[in-house]
Parts: sequence; C-alpha cells; structure tokens
Amino acid sequence: MLNYFDAFATRYQPYKGGAWCYEDGCIYRGLELLHQATGEDRWRDHLLRLAGAQVAPDGTLAGYDPLDFNIDNILAGRVLFALDRWTGDPRWMRAAQRLGRQLQDHPRTAGGSYWHKKIYPHQVWLDGLYMGLPFQIQLAQQQGDHRLVQDALSQLRDALEMTARPDGLYAHGCDTSRAQDWADPATGQSASAWARALGWQAMALVDSAALVGPAAFAGAGLEAPTRALLQRLVALQRPDGGWLQVIDQPDLPGNYTESSATAMFAYALSAAPALDLALPGDAADRAMDFLAGRLQHDGQGRGFGGICLVAGLGGFSGVYRDGSPAYYLTEEVVSDDAKGTGPLMMARARWMMARAQAVSVPAAVP
Repeated sequence: MLNYFDAFATRYQPYKGGAWCYEDGCIYRGLELLHQATGEDRWRDHLLRLAGAQVAPDGTLAGYDPLDFNIDNILAGRVLFALDRWTGDPRWMRAAQRLGRQLQDHPRTAGGSYWHKKIYPHQVWLDGLYMGLPFQIQLAQQQGDHRLVQDALSQLRDALEMTARPDGLYAHGCDTSRAQDWADPATGQSASAWARALGWQAMALVDSAALVGPAAFAGAGLEAPTRALLQRLVALQRPDGGWLQVIDQPDLPGNYTESSATAMFAYALSAAPALDLALPGDAADRAMDFLAGRLQHDGQGRGFGGICLVAGLGGFSGVYRDGSPAYYLTEEVVSDDAKGTGPLMMARARWMMARAQAVSVPAAVP
C-alpha cells in the first residue's frame, strides 16, 4: 500500500488546476500523517513540493478568495503547522493566518455554526465539520486563544444536535432556515445518512479530541456522542469490512460498499484507542483488510476504486440534489480520486501508529 501512495503522490497533479482546495488537502493531510507514522522523508518531500507550489512567500494561497466563504477551503491549512515546524519558513503561518481571517468573518447560523458556503446560506453539512473546525483548534492553540478552541467545540456540539437522527446516525445536512426543498420542514434535516458525510464527521470528532485532549473533549460534552457514533458505525459494518454508500439501507437497490467512507471510518476507529474511545472488536483491522483488497495495481501504482466522486445538497451544475437515498446512488463512482486516496493514506498511517502504540504498551502483569 505504501508503494501505491508513493506512486500516487509522485504523479499527483493539483485537483483544481493549482487552486487551493480541500481535495488537495486530503492528500496533504495523508502525506503529513504518513511522515509521522513512518519517519520517512519521502512523504515530507512530496508535501513540501506539492503545497509549496500553492503558497507564496507572503502567504498568498493560489486561487483562494476568502470572500467565497467556502469552509472547504480551510481543510488544506491543517498541514501548514507541520510545514512551519519542519522548515521555519514564515510563509506557512502567514497562509494559516489568512485562512484564520476568513473564519473571523465567516457567516454563521443563529446558533453560531459556520455556513457551509456563502452559496449555501444557513446550512450546516457534516462535511464542513472536518473542513474547518480542527484547523481552527490548531490555529487557536498556536495563538494561545482559548476562546477560539471553545468556539470550535461548541460548533461541534451544535452540529451534532441539529443533525442527530433517532436511529443514532446523523443527517448529511441541516438548513436552519428551512428554505431548501431538501430540508424537512420540522427539523431542517436532509433525508439520508450518507456514509462519507458521516466519515467527515467521525474524523472531525476524533481529530478534535486528539487536539484538545480526552478530558477537555469529554468536558465539552462530546465524548459520549462520539463513542455512540463509533459504536453505531461498527454495528453497520458489512461482512466484507466496508460500509455502504447509503449506510443504513442494505436493501436499497444499487447500494454499494463505498471506499472513501470506509477509509474515513477506519481512520476514526484506529484513532479511538488513544483517545479513551476504544471499542471492542477488530472493526479497524477488518476495514483495512477490505481497503487493501480494493487496490488493483496496473504497473503504474493506480487502482483504488469504489470512490463516490462527489455528492451534496441543493442545486449544482444544473442538477438539484434532493438528499434522498436514491440520489446518492446516481453520483459517479471513480478510482484514484483524492477524496478516497487521501483518506486511505490517513487511515493507513493512523492504523500503523495505533498498532505501534499497542505493541509498545507492556502487557499487564497477572
């Protein structure tokens, strides 16, 4: 699997023609974690080469407009802190501060949560929790701003409350204005539990717990719902080790086991033991076995398939995405997309670190 990642990073081209974007950020975060897990310079070198092409000496980010108020654009900023530690080059923190200024002005719901994008007013999507909040915590910790840390934790709580469903899962999104056709008139929630949205959510929760520490995370009221979510995910894992695109509907015609969500869940479950969130069983190992089986090498290092290209809510490219279970099965399924390979990198790295930590802990003396 590591050889696949190396080949993928070697041939990787910016996802949106060089513009700063979350898709590149998935790969960047994967490379950062692979360096942390292995200590190998190749992952750091790939990250320096790829991110370095998008960040100018004054911290300007290629193709980035803060006035878009797009929470997706924050994600790639996670790696700026590692790049700053590795190099001491001031451009990385200058870039992080630019992203922080977007968050200062980013529009919010009445409850205080960031809108997903300016073009999606009053809407909170689970995707956005991962895109923006762990970065905010890291920046706040760098600046010694406890208030911003607490704001991020409050937004996580708010998002869980507004998207929670009676079945223990969470809706992909919530329109707090109830204006969208996809929004339930009573709750504002979208109709389905989309696996990758839950994957973004699960990664946001475990990363936030890792950043603030288990005690502070529990004190913010987030430990119990995170544990409950992970338990629900384990219960929904398929016999093959993966998770379905529409995660709770195995009888839905055309439903399929989706790779990016499976990688995200493998990441979250691998991170759980270090955060006092360990669950019984081998769900993370089974997920990693499934993901390894999805790699089909063709001599070029290519071939990680089963990735939903994109999914969302509301109007996009002339199509209205109604959030129904059937809608999520209409989106294209592709191979080697950054939204799948990046999380696979993250999952493998986090799984390796968890195994190394388990080996290093001495067995209890009877």
